[in-house]
Amino acid sequence: MVRRAFMVAMLVVLGGTAGGRAQAPAKQAAGEPKTTWFFYTVKWGGQDEFMDLFQRNHYPILKAMEKAGVYLSVKTYVPENHGDGRADWTFAVELVEPATRRASAPSEEEIVAKLYPDRAKLQKEEERRFELLLAHWDVPLNRIDLDTRKPTR
Repeated sequence: MVRRAFMVAMLVVLGGTAGGRAQAPAKQAAGEPKTTWFFYTVKWGGQDEFMDLFQRNHYPILKAMEKAGVYLSVKTYVPENHGDGRADWTFAVELVEPATRRASAPSEEEIVAKLYPDRAKLQKEEERRFELLLAHWDVPLNRIDLDTRKPTR
């Protein structure tokens, strides 16, 4: 009897998921800038060193890319409190790319070569910056225009 009840429950669960539609990611609204959030979780005690290294080595690259039109904006964030939202990040970067990239924009490699002639020093400091991390993940976002979106039901 217990086995039969278990089998019926499993069929309901499996049948419900198999019959349902898979949820596809929403598409980016046409012609919209592309926003990506980059989250970092820094090891305890390493936040200041991480931010110093980021500010000295990576931020100038991002700002040069913004100036060149690769990004519309570059913003950085830290949570106000330890328990805000997902409390597992300690530093975030928001990059907004234009809907279409300028053909004349320099590559990241060209910008790095211009800003950092001492590539060995940059490499060493970037390695140290990543040694300070517990985690890092990227979240590309698709903006949804709910004013023009057609409901599915």
